[in-house]
Amino acid sequence: MSFKIGDHVMHWTFGFGKVIDLEKRLSSQKEVLHYVVQIDDMNIWVPEDEMLSQRLRSPSSEEEFKHLQSILSSPKEKLPEDRILRKTMLMDILKDGSAKALFRVVRGLANYRKVKALNENDQALLRRVEKALIGEWGFVLSVTPVQATADLHQMLLK
Repeated sequence: MSFKIGDHVMHWTFGFGKVIDLEKRLSSQKEVLHYVVQIDDMNIWVPEDEMLSQRLRSPSSEEEFKHLQSILSSPKEKLPEDRILRKTMLMDILKDGSAKALFRVVRGLANYRKVKALNENDQALLRRVEKALIGEWGFVLSVTPVQATADLHQMLLK
């Protein structure tokens, strides 16, 4: 999978961005192509290596994204009460960086929050994943971040 300048991408940690440059950088004593991805006001360099597909992906198609939205109102997965087990489970879900994973984690933490207060790690993870999901939502469905946020929260109430 390769990207070109101008492509919109999803970074597995930082969310929605755009490839703004390609740079060759020395890595482990060999030159490796890096994608320079702008996410909000930050630039990150992502190497084109065997891990690329786990770090960057193209945004979902509109059809796929609309299908995945049903996750928000589907039966919830029970999250462990133990904070370490919960964090491990959520990070395992996020490993593939897919839109489905983002939806599952947002739904899981939003539902857990209804029963128990989220700790600082859970809150930070929910903010980060929501931000990534809203970025992709806005791009894929051509809506503003405000509208994407409102739609997300509305679907979580169902």
